[in-house]
Amino acid sequence: MSNGALREVEQAASADKSTPLIAIVGNPNSGKTTIFNLLTGLRQKVANYPGVTVEKKEGECFSQHGKKLRLIDLPGAYSLNARSPDEAVLRDVLLGRQ
Repeated sequence: MSNGALREVEQAASADKSTPLIAIVGNPNSGKTTIFNLLTGLRQKVANYPGVTVEKKEGECFSQHGKKLRLIDLPGAYSLNARSPDEAVLRDVLLGRQ
């Protein structure tokens, strides 16, 4: 990779860090992915039973004032005491481990 291309990648990464990050969290099967899909225009799988979202999904949208926002759709959980791998994903993201 050339120095110019490397600089562009570094600038994009630092710009991304300045973009507000919003995590969509809640109980299992409570509509988090539906809201995520509505805001981002993406089509993550949705079903009427818990356990569909098992890893974090990322997307972007814009506020009503045109500001870019980063969204993370996370698996549902009832607490931060992880009992399953998908609950561990939620805990780790919220605690900054992932």
